[in-house]
Amino acid sequence: MRRRTERGDGTGVRDEHWPSWGGRLAYASEADGIARPRTRRVMRVVGPAMGIVWAVFLLQPWQAAWDAPHDVERILSLVAIAALAVSFAWVVLTQAGPHRGRSPDPRSAFILLQQLVLVAVSCLAADEQGLVGLVFVCVSAVFLLRDPRALLVPVFAAVVVLVVPRIVPGWQTIDDLIISVFLASVAVYGFTQLVQRNRQLALAQDEVAVLAVERERERIARDMHDILGHSLTVIAVKAELAGKMFDVDADRARAEIAEVQGLARAALADVRGMVSATRAVTLAGELAGARQALDSAGVEADVPGTVDQVPDDLRELFAWAVREGTTNVLRHAAASRVRVTMTGDTLIVDDDGYGPANADLVPGNGLRGLTERARESRARVEVTASPLGGYRLLVTTKDAR
Repeated sequence: MRRRTERGDGTGVRDEHWPSWGGRLAYASEADGIARPRTRRVMRVVGPAMGIVWAVFLLQPWQAAWDAPHDVERILSLVAIAALAVSFAWVVLTQAGPHRGRSPDPRSAFILLQQLVLVAVSCLAADEQGLVGLVFVCVSAVFLLRDPRALLVPVFAAVVVLVVPRIVPGWQTIDDLIISVFLASVAVYGFTQLVQRNRQLALAQDEVAVLAVERERERIARDMHDILGHSLTVIAVKAELAGKMFDVDADRARAEIAEVQGLARAALADVRGMVSATRAVTLAGELAGARQALDSAGVEADVPGTVDQVPDDLRELFAWAVREGTTNVLRHAAASRVRVTMTGDTLIVDDDGYGPANADLVPGNGLRGLTERARESRARVEVTASPLGGYRLLVTTKDAR
């Protein structure tokens, strides 16, 4: 789109190129597409980093093992605690986040068993404080299993916390650790479910947007076919009539050409109105247009003069049906007579043209578009042989499914 603006010095004008509506939409989508990957990249770093921070609570068993006597058990416990921290960090970095799938990692059982062994080894020098590592095993289970089965691991951990300190000589009970186990597990499980639901919601919104675009494309294509197909057909009929009358009746030919010009302008206005969604189709207007187009083509038209019997919610559908029926008669039927019949729930367009050669009727774009409109209004469309000898186009709400 081009816009002319005055120069700042007032000496003239210059042209500025501005993107059209579609271009601006494309630019906005492109900018949004750039922003989203950047946001996702940031969250893929920030999110896991926030999870790894919780590994600082392993300092408690680390301190307990560090203060133990200097022997092999102390070294093994310190190595086990460090390895548990590394294993937990790996799980958070590789398994957490909305970009991961819903299926569990096939190595889940091995990783969880490995972490349980590390917790057991850490207890060699850290004693009951080494059981703090069970909290990280439970959180790892939530990330790895990705389903309610992960909540069985905190139950197992709670049993261990309750039983083991009471049967190992010299250990003190740490029943308050059970609260930490369940709170951490439930909180992380709820968070992962929330992330998963948000991801599903985002995918659903994207799908809805795609479907909306496809539906709008179909609507534009359908309206374009109905509008231009009818208008261009009438223009062709009138132009042909003007050519035949040119040498016979010049005044009549000029009148037909003037009507062709008017129809072309009206078609252009219809297209603009369709694009801007301001165009309205009226049943009375379509009946009048059908009578005029059929008269110009030399077809005897029996068209109702009133639309009072048709309810408001069906008038637009019937208007499209009249337009489609008239267009088909002018294009294909070679008919000499057309009869339009209307009731409060039915519209019928009969002609005496060629009619169907067999029962297998293949609908064109116009009939498919009319069928879609009828379905939206809970009506049905039928094309059969007419009593007049040609085609019958029937649109009705009776027995519609």
